[in-house]
Amino acid sequence: MEREWVMGRQPVREALVAGRQTEKLLVAEGVHRGKGGIGPLMELAKEQGVPVQTVPRRKLDQLAQGGNHQGVMAQVASHDYASVEELFRHAEERGEAPFFLLLDGIEDPHNLGSILRTADAAGVHGVVIPKRRAVGLTPVVAKTSAGAVEHVPVARVTNLNRLADQLKEQGVWLVGTDADAVDDFGSVDYQVPVALVIGNEGKGISHVLKQRCDFLVRLPMKGRVSSLNASVAAALFMYEVMRRRESGRV
Repeated sequence: MEREWVMGRQPVREALVAGRQTEKLLVAEGVHRGKGGIGPLMELAKEQGVPVQTVPRRKLDQLAQGGNHQGVMAQVASHDYASVEELFRHAEERGEAPFFLLLDGIEDPHNLGSILRTADAAGVHGVVIPKRRAVGLTPVVAKTSAGAVEHVPVARVTNLNRLADQLKEQGVWLVGTDADAVDDFGSVDYQVPVALVIGNEGKGISHVLKQRCDFLVRLPMKGRVSSLNASVAAALFMYEVMRRRESGRV
């Protein structure tokens, strides 16, 4: 079984709470171990039978490779990707219309982590990423997501275009983000099963996938900057879906 390192107090805590198989917990020498520090996390690890080792801080620095480990790292089993069917089941278990994200070539792990963090907060039932030319579930993604990666199912597919066709056949409407779109993001009925399509940080949504979208919408922009960071734009769209669904407004 492949293993990876999770760094940072919140990501490590979420990994333990989620029940991910954890090999060991490394704690830096000199880190505060009281209630306001690393103590509760160490207790949680011990309750689950996870060995806790105290090591020099430089050991964590080496393992983190420049990441902010906050004095704690855990060696865990690598993330298992969900199937698309599991994403639908997640929505069914909540008794809600499916709400998915299709990420077309997000390459920055910090962007993916931020998107997953917002997806968890906004009630997204699952995220789909491509296997090629896109970042996967790396330790940096887990750290940036503040543990949300443990709670939001992520499916990884070979062909996003083929998946888009399959989703449409299953009654899911595809809403793509496009700065040149005529309609703004508030013009769509988000009460229906929906998948938001978010494009690559620089190129946006690929031409072929854009053609498969049922709607292309834009964020209203009043400033001089022509576009937003991918994770910021995704967050605004996700919260619009959540807001509209909770208010029941079409």
